Amino acid sequence: MEEKVPLYQQIYEVVRQIPSGRVASYGQVARILGNVTPRMVGYAMSATPSGSDIPWHRVINAQGKISIREGISAFMQRQLLEEEGVVFNENHQTDFLLFGWQGPGE
Repeated sequence: MEEKVPLYQQIYEVVRQIPSGRVASYGQVARILGNVTPRMVGYAMSATPSGSDIPWHRVINAQGKISIREGISAFMQRQLLEEEGVVFNENHQTDFLLFGWQGPGE
């Protein structure tokens, strides 16, 4: 009998595929998995273990903005993304056409 992979682990496996300098939305990650909601992806990103190899900072909202998380500052997330080359405009948005991840296999 095949063992079921816990939901957060499934989400983290997708997020690990997002390359440096690219971003994905919560909804995009949810659609790739097909059995979760964007909110569930957000909960998983908030629960990312400290010091893990999960690039939680590469997941942003559908408007191309950073969503504030409890315990993790938006400033830190933006700084990590900018260090990878992601650019934000004066409205604190990034352009998915330029920086969006196309999905697994990109």
